[in-house]
Amino acid sequence: MKLSTRTTCVLILFIMGLAAYSQDVHYNYDRGTKFASYKTYQWVDIQEPGKMDQLMDQNIKRAIDEQLAQKGLTRVEKDADLYLGYQTAVKEEKNVNLWGTGPRWRGGMVQGDTSTISIGTLVVNIFDPARKQLVWRGDASKTLDPKTDPDKNYKNLQKAMAKLFKNYPPRVKK
Repeated sequence: MKLSTRTTCVLILFIMGLAAYSQDVHYNYDRGTKFASYKTYQWVDIQEPGKMDQLMDQNIKRAIDEQLAQKGLTRVEKDADLYLGYQTAVKEEKNVNLWGTGPRWRGGMVQGDTSTISIGTLVVNIFDPARKQLVWRGDASKTLDPKTDPDKNYKNLQKAMAKLFKNYPPRVKK
């Protein structure tokens, strides 16, 4: 099947658009850790003070709490097996949209515009306080749209945390 140049360009832009809006997750862990021995966790504040609004902080913690409860961990206020903290960052990137009418050699035109998109990253750190060591770290990135309704943003956060915590506890390969 042979595609026209225009169809190929549209397809490439569509795929790039999908990539820009998908969630990107990464994780790493201490391979000497016995994750099955952990039963409880507590939140510790590693976020820079004053940078996060209270509602967003509650949403992030709620979404993570939901995932950890499914993994069998219980949230406590003190004397936990694990300490949990998170950090956030937002990066601005330029997005270029191009479109055209007909081949350029026949007088067709290519037009375009640019826009700025925000990419939010959430990094979750899990520490073993007894060993004073980081045992698991994961991050999730996604484009943000502050104009979207808060319920949709929370559902996106839940999806990102489900995807991230699919890797907790890490599967031990033999």
